[in-house]
Amino acid sequence: MSEFSRMAFLSRRDVLGLGVGALSASRFGSAGAADAGVDVHGMSAFGDLKYPAEFHHFDYVNVDAPKGGLFSTIPSNRAYNQSFQTFNSLNAYVLKGDGAQGMGMTFATLMARAGDEPDAMYGFAARSVTISPDGLTYRFTLRPEARFHDGTRLTAGDAVFSLNILKSSGHPIVAQQVRDMLKAEAVDDATLVVTFAAKRGRDVPLFVAGLPIFSQAYYATRRFDESTLDIPLGSGPYKVSKFEVNRFIEFERVKDWWGAELAVNRGSYNFDNVRFEFYRDRDVAFEGFTGRNYLFREEFTSRTWNTRYDFPAMADGRVKRELLPDDTPSGAQGWFINTRRDKFKDPRVREALGDAFDFEWTNKTIMYGAYVRTQSPFQNSDLMAVGPPSPEELALLEPFRGKVPEEVFGMPFVPPVSDGSGQDRALLRKAVQLLQDAGCVMKEGKRMTPRGEPFRIEFLLDEPAFEAHHSPFIKNLGTLGIDAALRLVDPVQFRARRDDFDFDIVIERFGFSTVPGDSLRPFFSSQAAATKGSNNLAGISDPVVDAVVEQLIAADTRPKLVFAARALDRLIRAGRYWVPQWYANTHRLAYWNVFGHPPGLPKYLGAAGAPDLWWSMASTAGGPAK
Repeated sequence: MSEFSRMAFLSRRDVLGLGVGALSASRFGSAGAADAGVDVHGMSAFGDLKYPAEFHHFDYVNVDAPKGGLFSTIPSNRAYNQSFQTFNSLNAYVLKGDGAQGMGMTFATLMARAGDEPDAMYGFAARSVTISPDGLTYRFTLRPEARFHDGTRLTAGDAVFSLNILKSSGHPIVAQQVRDMLKAEAVDDATLVVTFAAKRGRDVPLFVAGLPIFSQAYYATRRFDESTLDIPLGSGPYKVSKFEVNRFIEFERVKDWWGAELAVNRGSYNFDNVRFEFYRDRDVAFEGFTGRNYLFREEFTSRTWNTRYDFPAMADGRVKRELLPDDTPSGAQGWFINTRRDKFKDPRVREALGDAFDFEWTNKTIMYGAYVRTQSPFQNSDLMAVGPPSPEELALLEPFRGKVPEEVFGMPFVPPVSDGSGQDRALLRKAVQLLQDAGCVMKEGKRMTPRGEPFRIEFLLDEPAFEAHHSPFIKNLGTLGIDAALRLVDPVQFRARRDDFDFDIVIERFGFSTVPGDSLRPFFSSQAAATKGSNNLAGISDPVVDAVVEQLIAADTRPKLVFAARALDRLIRAGRYWVPQWYANTHRLAYWNVFGHPPGLPKYLGAAGAPDLWWSMASTAGGPAK
């Protein structure tokens, strides 16, 4: 897991917005019974399902886990309009406001993700699904026992309302990923029919199946697209119990919840209360943990992990630390350069900025050597380009020869390795030459843009803990004549400026599943570059990238998908759209010794499955299963 920039992992019940696959019965490989239009209990990218119909529970859960107790933590993931440091709205699915953490726990979805499969989903509010032979029509059969928290039935009409309102008024990332959902219809209370476009991405149906289901009746007298502190009517395992804006939000388990004994939920949602605490500063948040103001912490700061876990409760065993493996694709973390701004449009300028960052010095001096350099958006997966392109990759790229850098037909770009001095003169000389070649000359000791204006860069940041990582970078940029500065703003202003693309350079981390599809568009497409609130922070707007993304989405076999992803990787890396940072392959967990968790935590759940799969030891005479 990465230093400071916490990834937007979502729980298995939340929207699978970062790139899970979806089944297309005839187009995307064998889908078993679904090819014949038979009712099936689950779906995945290429039809593979680990669990049979009528399975009792996921293998990785403890079905005997006791219920009760409190799980409290600080945010370690975010999606859509959420912030790590604050909240002012209980609507986490629109652009307005800063959404509260945990709201996904209050809603049911059509299907739920399995944490030990890369992209499989199984029935939740929907008992089953029938997929047409052409993979364009999905008929979901809803469970008659599904209920909202006020006791009213959850119907296909509610699902239709939810899908339509999210497409028309939801957060732009949601709206973009459901653009190929043509229509949703309720045949009756139990039957939902969703129709997709012929060239929809493989992940669109699963994205739809993972969206929250809202009450149509509840929103009959309320606007959906507003920031609000009204507690929405949900149907999930938890409901909001109390909150204080910008301070905390607490959820209570629904004791008579209709979905508790479903196969996808057995052994999960064990705590009576789940609470999120909000801090504006990570150092203050750490002190809150040592004072037992909250009980669970995923540590993202190597300095803190290596130097500060020496307080009394740690020494006497009241606090435990664990390093758990993180084998998922690590994705891309880095400084994203806003190419919408003229001064950053030349890739030589962007490469020069990368040459000024000394990762080796930063890793050794600031981060205790805990990290490996990131190179690719598909880092730590088989989708990452390595070595010269294969014949299959060349076949995809050759039609664009002359329209893309010649580099994409050779070895993929990797960030330079410095001498570790903090100011590698060879790399800085190279950066100077790149800037000169791009028309950025020196004048009276200052670097100028090609327009003759002083070259200034503002790094936008929303928390002070990252300042130490910027300082040596900014110093090296100064040696190049660039006037670089750090701007620390509050989380609300940061979110607004990020969504409006009102920045020079900003840090983010994102990742994709092993079976990406339509989820690539919000990050790399020309349309996303012009869509407020999208994840295309660098403003990538390249018709070749668009074309390769579409070819990846159209891939009808796993090998074709892999080759297309590697071709896309070469294009993105050749564009120098970001200065790559770092990653690690472990979860660093610290918690007060009051919790148990299953011994074999699943590979594809973030934060080691907490809190969904964990339980309170205070609720049982036994101890944690380790």
